Amino acid sequence: MREIQYFISILFLVSSLNNYSQSIQRIDNSKISTTVLDKEIQRLIKSGNVHGLTISIVNKDSILFQKAYGSRNLKEKQALKTSHNFYAASLSKPLFGFIVMKLVEKGKIDLDKPLVNYLENPIYTYEFQHDYENYKDLIDDKRYEKITARMCLSHTTGFPNWRYIGKFGINMEKPLEIEFEPGTFYSYSGEGIQLLQFAVEQITKKSLEELAQEYVFMPFKMNMTSFLWQEKFDTNYAVGHYKKRKTLKRRKRKEQYAAGSMDTTPEDYAKFIQAMLAKKGLNNTMFNEFFESQIRIKSKQQFGKNRFIKTIENNDIELSYALGFGTYKTPFGKAIFKEGHYQGWEHYTIFYPSQNLGIVIMSNSSNGESIFKELLEISVGDKWMPWYWENFIPWDK
Repeated sequence: MREIQYFISILFLVSSLNNYSQSIQRIDNSKISTTVLDKEIQRLIKSGNVHGLTISIVNKDSILFQKAYGSRNLKEKQALKTSHNFYAASLSKPLFGFIVMKLVEKGKIDLDKPLVNYLENPIYTYEFQHDYENYKDLIDDKRYEKITARMCLSHTTGFPNWRYIGKFGINMEKPLEIEFEPGTFYSYSGEGIQLLQFAVEQITKKSLEELAQEYVFMPFKMNMTSFLWQEKFDTNYAVGHYKKRKTLKRRKRKEQYAAGSMDTTPEDYAKFIQAMLAKKGLNNTMFNEFFESQIRIKSKQQFGKNRFIKTIENNDIELSYALGFGTYKTPFGKAIFKEGHYQGWEHYTIFYPSQNLGIVIMSNSSNGESIFKELLEISVGDKWMPWYWENFIPWDK
């Protein structure tokens, strides 16, 4: 009996040591133990006063680290979990890009065919429920006839992010304008994504949600993800937090928008990034096209007044945009990334195909981005992220 007890004690000790020494190999081949990583994340959250954050580190086969920190709802004093439902914001866009690539693979759409060629009538004649989906403003600017799916996914349509956000600030009465020649310059645009969604739905005769369920959510077992609010989210959602601990009422979207109506969980979105690393759901040719850089990014910052100021600051990393994701070069291979941002929600995902490593950071705090730069350096060893271009200003700056 004593021998059995001794053997069990040894097994327990070895198991404990293995858990303590469990480590993540970063992109530069250095390692960090999950114990140290956990402590560093807690330090950053405290230093940055971030109300809630989850982090998932994955390879194509495994979850290497996944944990939630802080609050699901500060007001209700509820702890956050990785299974809680988050508003995904623009993390929806590369998922929509994947759907479009699936349609390209099936021969349903050509990336370089003008979208107007798929429509039965001129785009400005269609009636929509929402003002920002009304394209009547384009009737006198024929450049819209040049816009393709490739331009929409690479953010080179010439549209602003949203029509009411112009060079001189916000104007809710502002008409939709093409700000530059389509295909010539990178400028992030939700308007372009929405135009492509409309075309895709016309081509397939299916809704965005139907296509997402068929090509993404069901195949990748993302059972708590949808472009429409689901009843099962009602007991499982986190709320966003804004500035001085203010909780924000959760918006339950009833309209599906590729540019940003998706709700998901950190666990579900990690599955999507694992599928991207494993190249599941598309053939190699399509994945190579999906991740291929389409245009170099020359703007000083992605948003705001600096989006039209040109710079060479990011030339060394070859900052570019692919078809739904951004890309840049590290000494250890290509990085493929996407951010998501809305009041109370700040997210970032990035993966490194040649290193078989990816990370999903999701925060329900309006200052989460203030720790993203340091968090990426510590967790996966990436010191090349264009944090100023992203406006991820560190908490201590």
